Amino acid sequence: MKHQLSEIGQIAITVSDVSVALAFYRDVLGLDFLFSPSSSLAFLNAGSIRIMLSTPQGAGVVGGNSILYFKVSDLNEIFPVIISRGAVVEHEPQLIAKLPDHELWIGFIRDPDGNLIGIMEEKR
Repeated sequence: MKHQLSEIGQIAITVSDVSVALAFYRDVLGLDFLFSPSSSLAFLNAGSIRIMLSTPQGAGVVGGNSILYFKVSDLNEIFPVIISRGAVVEHEPQLIAKLPDHELWIGFIRDPDGNLIGIMEEKR
C-alpha cells in the first residue's frame, strides 16, 4: 500500500493578538468562526480547510507567515468590500496569467500583523 498525503486540513497563522486577528479573519474576510478554546487560540473555517490563529508558541513569527490565497467568485466585486471592512491594500487586483481555459487575477491585502494575503479569481 502506498502511503501519501491527502488534502490540507489546517493552516496555522501566527499573530500578535488573537482577538484582533479573529475580528479581521471573521469580520473583514468573512470566514466562519468555529471555536476559541483560549485567548491564545481561535479556529475558523475556510471551505474545507481550518485556519488556526495562534500567538507565538515555540514556532512561527508574527507577520512572517506563508501567503494565503483565498479564492473568490468575483474579484472586482469582493475586493472593494474587503477593503471597505478595513483590510489594507498591498496591491490592487491585476491579471497574473492568461491560461488556455481561464485568466488568473490576484489582489493582495495585509492582515493587522502585516501577513500578506492574496485574493484570487480564476476567470473563465
